[in-house]
Amino acid sequence: MSGIRVTYSGLISFGVGILTIITGLVFTIIVTRQLSVEELGTWTLVGGLIVYILIAEPVISYWTTREIARKEKSGRTAIFSSGFLSMIGMITYVIIVLIVSENTEVDNIILLFAVILIPVTFLHRTLSAINFGWKPHVVSYGHLVFEITKIPLGLLLVYFLELGVMGAILTTTFSHIFSIVILLVYAREKLTKTFEVRFLKKWMRLFWISLYPGITNFITKSDILVFTLITDSVIGLAYYTASLSVSSLVKESGAISRAIYPKLLSENKKEILQENLTRFFYFAIPLTAISFTFMKGGLFALNPIYEIATTVVIFLTLRTALMTFSSIIQPALTGIEKVDMNEKATFRDYFNSKLFHIPTINIIRSIVYITSLIIGFLFIATNSQLEVVILWSIISFIVEIPFSIYIIILVQKNFPLKINYQSILKYIIVSIIVFGTTYFITEEYLEYEISIFKFLPNLLIFVILSIVGYLSITYFIDSRTKNLMKSIINEIRKNK
Repeated sequence: MSGIRVTYSGLISFGVGILTIITGLVFTIIVTRQLSVEELGTWTLVGGLIVYILIAEPVISYWTTREIARKEKSGRTAIFSSGFLSMIGMITYVIIVLIVSENTEVDNIILLFAVILIPVTFLHRTLSAINFGWKPHVVSYGHLVFEITKIPLGLLLVYFLELGVMGAILTTTFSHIFSIVILLVYAREKLTKTFEVRFLKKWMRLFWISLYPGITNFITKSDILVFTLITDSVIGLAYYTASLSVSSLVKESGAISRAIYPKLLSENKKEILQENLTRFFYFAIPLTAISFTFMKGGLFALNPIYEIATTVVIFLTLRTALMTFSSIIQPALTGIEKVDMNEKATFRDYFNSKLFHIPTINIIRSIVYITSLIIGFLFIATNSQLEVVILWSIISFIVEIPFSIYIIILVQKNFPLKINYQSILKYIIVSIIVFGTTYFITEEYLEYEISIFKFLPNLLIFVILSIVGYLSITYFIDSRTKNLMKSIINEIRKNK
């Protein structure tokens, strides 16, 4: 019997996710208020380039989570192997930067300095994978430490010392280190065995399975590089990053379902997905509404320069909602796949499994996405940077629609799902009433003060009141909400 508790881990993850929204917002405001548009674009480009290096990281973490969930002790082998991969990644990153810097006006010194992010990111992801396999909520603890420590470090390095993008890189690096310490403490029980070659042999033999899903991220995240190379500017990246910061709020609703994957790996109880999906909608719908309602205020808080990008926020929010939903049910599909438990499984067995089929769907989607972007950018590259970014957001949303529908059809064939549409309709109606009312009130009474210390507290008051309104109304009209509140109380009592 697995010790993984889906409700407990999900609630911990969601609670931490909400807290980190606040802490992440503070750090983002520090960065967007201190960095120029060009500098923020450079910071975005740094993240876009590191994605190319991280494509190799799942060779270790992909199998580690599955093995730890099934009581295998491959943790120490994973740590050492990840360290070796990160060194190769650092060399590769430097080569990529030298190539990119020749075709853009970005300061390559800053891009080269960002190489320090690679080893800490590799180690952080490996430790997260180890903990995710047996104590999923610990990953949330690590994430919380990461986000909280970014605030004082960001204030010191970016705000007071005015180190610009260098300060943002150092802040992220040190925050990773603090988070790594927490993850290492919890993972120590799974690091007792020595380095075992048999695990490494398996990972290398099946590297194509673990790398295959990463191709999606590799292609999708190329959007940043494609934009930079075609427009020969990073200004639009700043608008995109600011809009993404507001729209990414919806992503936190997926945290409630984070423990489904390891739970299915260890026990294969398919019925847990159904109830969890309803809980997902309970949080996803109001979070989507919050992004819509406060998009203007959110962009203004980041920096008044980005207030004109509200259209981008709308489409990115819709895209994020679809991607978050997909991020729940796709791991559930791979979680019920048992082909890797058969040591005699052949290439054909893996090829016909969900471990190959699900990533293939995502790769096709990413190819369609990038191809559409390239065509679109080439047609309007001479337009204003904001117009190009708006087109970017529209394409990113439209591409998600058919693939999300296909994933829904696929999950219905593999899971006994009976979605409670009545409850979901209640959540939608309440959100429209509560957040619609809040929107008109903020338009009338919210003062857009240039000082963030005056504006942000006023904005947060409206946000908090609307959330309280949604929770209160749904509690009284929906039995599932009452049951959810009771389950939260029960989980708290169990852990006193």
